[in-house]
Amino acid sequence: MTIKPPVDLDGLRALVASLPAGDEAAAAQALARDAVLTKPPGALGRLESLAVFLARWQGRARPGAESIRIAVFAGNHGIAAAGVSPYPASVTVQMVANFTAGGAAINALARTIGADLVVTPLDLDRPSADFRAAPALDEDEFMAAVAAGFAVVTPGLDLLCLGEMGIGNTSAAAATAAGLFGGAAIDWVGPGTGATGPVLEAKIRAVAEAAAFHRAATDDPLDLARRLGGRELAAMLGACIAARHARVPVVLDGYVTTAAVACLGLMREDGLAHAIAGHCSAEPAHRRLLDRLGLAPLLDLGMRLGEGSGAAVAAGIVRAAARTHNEMASFAEAGVDGKA
Repeated sequence: MTIKPPVDLDGLRALVASLPAGDEAAAAQALARDAVLTKPPGALGRLESLAVFLARWQGRARPGAESIRIAVFAGNHGIAAAGVSPYPASVTVQMVANFTAGGAAINALARTIGADLVVTPLDLDRPSADFRAAPALDEDEFMAAVAAGFAVVTPGLDLLCLGEMGIGNTSAAAATAAGLFGGAAIDWVGPGTGATGPVLEAKIRAVAEAAAFHRAATDDPLDLARRLGGRELAAMLGACIAARHARVPVVLDGYVTTAAVACLGLMREDGLAHAIAGHCSAEPAHRRLLDRLGLAPLLDLGMRLGEGSGAAVAAGIVRAAARTHNEMASFAEAGVDGKA
């Protein structure tokens, strides 16, 4: 099922309002099968609940995780010129070239799990605005990026992993989180690519200014996402919404990815029910944001690379959950006595 992207914020709000519920009949069938597989109840721990999660959101009792797409979006940020990162914005373009050449961590991880890797650079020659005193994106720019996210959700996918690349985007993530949830900037700002000393101080100031400026203008979660994010964040949001409508479960990567879709958790209680947190990043505020959204990370490996790397590692576990669910014999099939 291919979902047409909306043309404006009102259309996007309507799509969020009409997010489909999970298929509880499929989930119940998966749960019933799990109960008769050759293992003690609950012996596979979270693998069991992952299989039921897949069934619910794919709408089939025998879920799969064979067709996996990793979608990485790249964008540049005007706030990078404010000295919030130890790396120059030129690194974004260079890393996109590295992705294309197959030399990045996400390339290796995609090959490891046999996933389809789609990298989408978004107007890298046009950074978003400096969000301290203006919206990061106007509505047309925001919706164009959202549409780029919709484009990666195509028929036949079992699972979608979301990731990003963009110098300055942990500042955008922190500003988005502060705008959506409030609190002091220092609660949401971390080192990102290694900010320390004056660079980290500049990052905290920038996030504090941006959150205060835009929270004074609006309390609408979707509009705050537009004002405080950037193109790659908007694209991940679009992909997450399109995936829900297409019945494709989503694996989120780290702090930036989670911040990009966080507005869905405020717009409706079940806005992120089709998504799992692949991991908890070493970026300090990621766990705080996951807690606010009620998302329990699958892994905690101290990763903080981005690129969809944590989501890709987690996708291998999701595939393991689907395969054990589908390929294990039942007690009756195996001729094994069940629990008395």
